[in-house]
Amino acid sequence: MSEFRASEAQHRFGELLDLAERGEEILITRNGKAAACLVPARQKFDHEEARVAAAEIREMRRGVRLGEVDVKELIDEGRR
Repeated sequence: MSEFRASEAQHRFGELLDLAERGEEILITRNGKAAACLVPARQKFDHEEARVAAAEIREMRRGVRLGEVDVKELIDEGRR
């Protein structure tokens, strides 16, 4: 995270926006104390990409077993 004084941030605002667009977070201080944080804008959430990722996770875990351990017993043990 880069840090800039408020007066410097005013003069270099365009440059700070470029940094934020590239993913960097910028802390802006006033009198040595944090005043604001410039962060990259969130990208639009891609529902289809999330569905694909979830399907890949489900596929990865298929066939993964805990050996002789009974999941029901683990759940019940956690409730005690």
